[in-house]
Amino acid sequence: MPLRPVSSSDLLIDGKLAPGTGGTFDVRNPATEEVLGQAADATADDMDAAIAAARRAFDTTDWSRDHGFRARCLRQLRDALLAHGDEFRELAVAEVGCPTFLTSGPQFSGPVNDLGYFADLAESYEWTTDLGEAKPMGLKNTREVRFEAVGVVGAITPWNFPHQINFAKIGPALAAGCTVVLKPAPDTPWCAALVGKVIAEETDFPPGVINVVTSSDHALGAQLSTDPRVDLVSFTGSTATGKKVMAGAAETLKKVFLELGGKSAFIVLDDADIASACSMAAFNVVTHAGQGCAITTRLVVPREKLDEAITATKNALAGLPAGDPSDAGTICGPLISAVQRERVESYIALARSEGGTIEIGGGRPADRDKGYFVEPTLISGLDNSARVAQEEIFGPVLVIIAHDGDDDAIRIANDSPYGLSGAVWGTDPDRINKVVNGVRTGTMGINGGIWYSADVPFGGYKQSGIGREMGVAGFEEYLESKAVATPA
Repeated sequence: MPLRPVSSSDLLIDGKLAPGTGGTFDVRNPATEEVLGQAADATADDMDAAIAAARRAFDTTDWSRDHGFRARCLRQLRDALLAHGDEFRELAVAEVGCPTFLTSGPQFSGPVNDLGYFADLAESYEWTTDLGEAKPMGLKNTREVRFEAVGVVGAITPWNFPHQINFAKIGPALAAGCTVVLKPAPDTPWCAALVGKVIAEETDFPPGVINVVTSSDHALGAQLSTDPRVDLVSFTGSTATGKKVMAGAAETLKKVFLELGGKSAFIVLDDADIASACSMAAFNVVTHAGQGCAITTRLVVPREKLDEAITATKNALAGLPAGDPSDAGTICGPLISAVQRERVESYIALARSEGGTIEIGGGRPADRDKGYFVEPTLISGLDNSARVAQEEIFGPVLVIIAHDGDDDAIRIANDSPYGLSGAVWGTDPDRINKVVNGVRTGTMGINGGIWYSADVPFGGYKQSGIGREMGVAGFEEYLESKAVATPA
């Protein structure tokens, strides 16, 4: 079954592919600015129908109780998506602007294969825990705790890693027995819409279990937050929007999972190889043009080695120019839109106005007259109180900051409203461990260690969010516990 071209009939509601009642909206290639085609534009009525279908499927079918069937459907979906792998990878490069090499990892292959992990978990999870006998108030009872699906899940996802984040939500939610309404970002609707097409035509998911609603209207996400038929909202995006999601969910006291912003620190200790560490920091910040919440965007280096670190980082960035994402050697592709490019450029201008030095980059590539590109940029001369060191830029922009020892490096890393991720480079295990223990973030990489995997929980401290995604912890976000007692 060819997946392309994508028509406007892209909504998946109650097991059927149907056009959006709002017509269509354009899907644009961020590397060329060309219109690729149109996606279905859903309205509030379409979202209402999707929520009703998910509620009905949860309340009136055995989906939440048939663990083996759920596992089979998830494996069907994984296998069908992999069979269309070339088309999905091509789509990700065109619609997301992600470099080709990422489609073999978090931009497609990784998260699709992760569906198998959650299928296995649906079958192996201990759905009942025996607590044995006890005599509360002198009466002998046997007790157990049963784990059950939370219900209808509203999944609201961003544009930067659409496949990874879509599947990190729908995979564990479906494995846990929930039904789902997926609302993807307007910038990357096809990555979700084509998954809906595969679900409808090549799997045995019952009608209403998974619904995909694309729309140019951000208010449809708010509709998921406030609708009393939705039991949990899982949102990934900016901290500002996450606060609105949480406020909207409070009206019906529904559960929320929030994976929000980051301003992660890459700490280099004075016993580290400066060139190697700074090269890795440069590679991290330009990957997918810096459009990742967990990307390390503050490079915190020993003060006595600041000049050496600036030179090493500049040299590394010079070898990682922004380029065509379809080229195999490209690491830094375009930003997603003209709006996002203007945002990144405004932060670079702000850094200049605050007295910062643009060591390299700072503009648009001279060889790119089309596409939303920004040069990989290094900013020096500012301390951690500067806005470019405190606020999430979401572009290929690295701020280098000097520290005065390990304790000061930890202080700088923690001097942030965020606490999502981080990294440390050094050679002394005790000092490294002190940094790892001291930095308040959800993930830490040591000397290039990679924590991303289906079985690793991901999430942050402070304003980086609430809860964890992926791993057993992420799976359990979609469960409720029920204590059951029987007279012995």
